[in-house]
Amino acid sequence: MGIVENRIKDLGYELPAPVVPVANYVPAVLASTAGLVYTSGHVARKSDGAFIVGKLGADISVEDGYDAAKLCALDLIGTLKATIGELDRVTRIVKLLCMVNSTPDFGKHPLVANGASDFIVEVFGEKGSHSRSAIGVVDLPGGACIEIELIAEVTG
Repeated sequence: MGIVENRIKDLGYELPAPVVPVANYVPAVLASTAGLVYTSGHVARKSDGAFIVGKLGADISVEDGYDAAKLCALDLIGTLKATIGELDRVTRIVKLLCMVNSTPDFGKHPLVANGASDFIVEVFGEKGSHSRSAIGVVDLPGGACIEIELIAEVTG
């Protein structure tokens, strides 16, 4: 087990198995010539695999949205590991795109997205510092409260 996986374990988490696509896409693509991994969007899921559903500004609090974003980031890291084999190959988390299922008047999308960003920096340290967009959307697949995409730079 590498440094990053040990840090995840020390934080009290276990990497989940990669998500099985439900349509015509793959969970992640490694662009080997560029050294970049692009993940598909991942929605927040409970430990039993069920989506965490709801709308921020209506029936999900900012705090619960933050926690859902954190779980979403854990899933993304699991997919990253399945794609590249060893998380210590990550040289930088480049970008997150966080889409928050929210009411039209909800304006705290960045506070929700912080759950993913904070966790990624906690896991990867300085290599986890990334650019990010956090936007509100009218709906997400299955009514999920958040969906996140990740781009990572890797070696070898």
